Amino acid sequence: MSEHNVHTTEDHGHGDHEGMTKGRIWKVFFILLFITVIEFIIALWIKPAGYFGDHAILIGNSLYIALTLLKAFYIVAYFMHLKFEKLGLQLALSVSFIFIIYFIVLMLIEGGYIHDHMPQLP
Repeated sequence: MSEHNVHTTEDHGHGDHEGMTKGRIWKVFFILLFITVIEFIIALWIKPAGYFGDHAILIGNSLYIALTLLKAFYIVAYFMHLKFEKLGLQLALSVSFIFIIYFIVLMLIEGGYIHDHMPQLP
């Protein structure tokens, strides 16, 4: 009367997603923990002690941004499963993200134009 189909992982194409094991989750966790510890060491020990010299703010902020982007990559790639998606989706999301960041930076740069170049009224 009714037909029952048994679906396996090959039928659905979920073979790519089986790479997220407990071991890999712990590995990513410890990588994120290590990056966070580095950020704390920079913020609480290296930066206040003045090891960066005259450019402490520039170097410190650049390191924070780089480490935060690295953490964001691991979170998006493994915990949001983007690493296991097809290349087309990865490229579409990456290019969209790059354009959004570009437009934010563009607006921040151009936003000061009116304030700097308009005549001041008395």
